[in-house]
Amino acid sequence: MKLYGFWRSLATYRVRVTLALKGLRLDEPEISVDILQGRQFDDAYRKLNPQSVVPALIVDAGPPLFQSMAILEYLEETAPRPALLPADARGRARVRGLCQICVSDGHPLIVPRIRKYLEKDLGVDEAARNRWVAHWSLKALEAVEQHLAHERETGRYCHGDAPTLADVCLASQVIAAREYGHCDVSGVPRVMRVYEECMQLEAFGRSHPSRQQGAPADLRG
Repeated sequence: MKLYGFWRSLATYRVRVTLALKGLRLDEPEISVDILQGRQFDDAYRKLNPQSVVPALIVDAGPPLFQSMAILEYLEETAPRPALLPADARGRARVRGLCQICVSDGHPLIVPRIRKYLEKDLGVDEAARNRWVAHWSLKALEAVEQHLAHERETGRYCHGDAPTLADVCLASQVIAAREYGHCDVSGVPRVMRVYEECMQLEAFGRSHPSRQQGAPADLRG
């Protein structure tokens, strides 16, 4: 397997965590596509992913897999142990719903191409753009917080006492809100409790953007 990603990419983070949770190894180190420098628009990468976003995963020299949730579901289906989706249909629907709040409603509104469009095309200044990022980052977490607070399936993690894909997506959204959006997350205590539980697991911690090759030295510590 070959993974094309970027240290700062939260979608790539989700794939890294899932690979680690399942004990799957890449055939070579992650291939960096510097989305801050626009390398995702290079012809060579466009051939892999016409949308010019990361990640892309190559498996067995087949066509590239794209979109993080599709990749996560592929990994779940092809490497089903440990399971990251519940055994029951209702549980799987809940986990997928929590995932979608983060990856479909929260994250897409703050990605580089959206931020660039706000600034370059709509003339939004940097301060207003940053408020946009913080607002939508936190809104997703506030929605997850309500589910965690009021649904009995919540356990040590988002759903029960073992990590699921919901935790993978929640962790990426917390990073977006707290570290990229500089949000006050004190209003989502259940989200933060689950996040801290996740970060005790090596798969989550070592996959963190700040620990990746290419991350600025001041972030890597």
